[in-house]
Amino acid sequence: MREEIGQAINYCLGQWDKLIAFLQDGRLELDNNRSERSIKPFVIGRKNWLFANTPRGAKASAITYSIVETAKENGLNPFQYLICFFEKLPNLDPQDKNDLDQLLPWSVSLPSFCRVYN
Repeated sequence: MREEIGQAINYCLGQWDKLIAFLQDGRLELDNNRSERSIKPFVIGRKNWLFANTPRGAKASAITYSIVETAKENGLNPFQYLICFFEKLPNLDPQDKNDLDQLLPWSVSLPSFCRVYN
């Protein structure tokens, strides 16, 4: 019993910097449950995505899923956001950070039709 308590205390001390970061920044979440829930459909359906049988296919899928889930987390309709994203992206200068920032899911300059609640 003493050994288990000692291990628990050592574990807590090893996580101290993460606890301090969590307490100092109110935007951080204590756990990753939200992330786990958002990827659950992809984990369950992974056999359906056999087209990602190459590293390039897997990378493309990961990028797409990340964009869609980030759009959802930022209150966007993923379909409308992707339409806007792919219509505007070819006309932007990839070297201009300000141009690219306008397309990020948390950008206030996105059109209102991209938002779930206008």
